[in-house]
Amino acid sequence: MPLNLMYITNREDIALVAEKSGVDWIFIDLEINGKESRQGHLDTVISKHNISDVSKVSKVLTKSELLVRVNPIFDGSKKEIEQVIDNGADIVMLPFFKTKEEVETFVRHVDGKARTCLLLETPEAVKNIDSILSVEGVDMIHIGLNDLHLGYNMNFMFELLADGTVEMLCNKISEKNVPYGFGGIARLGQGNLPAEKILAEHYRLGSSMAILSRSFYKTDEGLSLAEAKGVFYEGVKEIREYESLLMSKELSFYKDNINSLKQTVEQILNASAR
Repeated sequence: MPLNLMYITNREDIALVAEKSGVDWIFIDLEINGKESRQGHLDTVISKHNISDVSKVSKVLTKSELLVRVNPIFDGSKKEIEQVIDNGADIVMLPFFKTKEEVETFVRHVDGKARTCLLLETPEAVKNIDSILSVEGVDMIHIGLNDLHLGYNMNFMFELLADGTVEMLCNKISEKNVPYGFGGIARLGQGNLPAEKILAEHYRLGSSMAILSRSFYKTDEGLSLAEAKGVFYEGVKEIREYESLLMSKELSFYKDNINSLKQTVEQILNASAR
C-alpha cells in the first residue's frame, strides 16, 4: 500500500495544491508549548498556526483529511482538543508525551470524535512503549525523529534508523496491529541522506505514513502558486513511482539498502565531527 503522505501548512491555497497533487493528510500544527526551548536553537520551523486555521483549511478540503497536532497534555488540553474537532479535524495528534497516563488522558478527551495519532518523540515514551501500547483507542503512531534524536543527544536524526531504534519500535507497534510511520522525506534525489534510502526503509519496516519535509516545498522561497503546483505534482509523482518500484523488490534489496543507509549515516556523522 502507498504511504499516507502528510504536508504541514495552514494556507488554504497550498493545502488545495497539496490535495490535488495526491497528499493524503493536510497537517496543521498548533504545538507551541515547550517547543521553542527544545528546538529554538535548530534550523527547524516552529509553526505559528492558529486554531482558527483548522476551520479555514477544513472547509476547502474535499479529499484529503485534516490532521491537527495539538499541544502536549496541559490544563487546557480538553478544551483545545474539543475545539479542533469541532472545527473539522479528522485526526488529532498528541506530541511529546512520556507516559501511559498522558495517552489515556488524550484518548479520553478525543472521546471517539476523531481518529487519534500519537507522535512518539521522547526517550521516556520509548522506555514506556509497552504500557503505552496497552492503551485502547490509539488509531495510529508516528515516530518523530527530530525531538527523539535531541532527547538522546544525537547529532543526526536518522541515527535512529541506523541504530535500530526505529525498527524496534515499529516491531512492537506492529504486534498491536496499529498503523505507524516515522520521520519526514524530502524530494527524491535530495537530502544529505537520500530520500530513496529512507523510502525503502519505510517499506522494509511496514510503515504506512510519512511527512513531506520542510525541504520538499519551501514556502519562504516565494514561488508563485503555479510554481508550487509544479513542485508538488512532480514531487509526489516521483515518490509514487518509486513506491511502485519498491513494491516489487526482493528482500535482498532491502538488506542492501539498510546496510548502505548505515554507511551513509556514519559518513555524515564523521564529516560533521571534523
